[in-house]
Amino acid sequence: MEKTPRYFVTVETPPRVHAMSQDVKLIVVVRDPVTRAISDYTQIISKTPDIPRFESLAFKNRTTGQVDSLWSPLWIGLYAQHLERWLAWFPRNQIHLVSGERLISDPAGEVGKVQDFLGLQRIVTDKHFYFNKTKGFPCLKKPEGSSKPHCLGKTKGRTHASIDPEVMQRLRDFYKPHNQRFYQMAGQDFGWQ
Repeated sequence: MEKTPRYFVTVETPPRVHAMSQDVKLIVVVRDPVTRAISDYTQIISKTPDIPRFESLAFKNRTTGQVDSLWSPLWIGLYAQHLERWLAWFPRNQIHLVSGERLISDPAGEVGKVQDFLGLQRIVTDKHFYFNKTKGFPCLKKPEGSSKPHCLGKTKGRTHASIDPEVMQRLRDFYKPHNQRFYQMAGQDFGWQ
């Protein structure tokens, strides 16, 4: 098992993974690309606080509304183009897409689908999770006699940067056709606005 968010978007990765194993099962967690971009930006400013505002980085020309789709936080959310690369190497039935939103709202349900995809017995259920109000995420309960529960690290669940609502709407409009194409390829509608 291996995980990194960069594999899905790195051009060279699908053929490399295919050369390693043609039968591998791939799991990709996706979330609303606008929320994902803001989260990515929030992570960036936590390490580099003096970078320009999100609003100026997201557009080549804000007056015309031309989105800078090559800016990494926005480019990553072009899921259809990334999935298309993977589908050139792997059949769709070897790729399981996890809804990041449902992973938060119904972790046991999403983990259950992952267990099914992997051909595992469903042993992780609702009783294995509790919602951490401080983080805004579910956490895993530890087995009895163990210390504290396992939650996502301190970089997860922090307050996102405040973004101009008009900019968010422009980005939603930009992503709409890309999301529709992704839904068709995925065979499921993730419900992003």
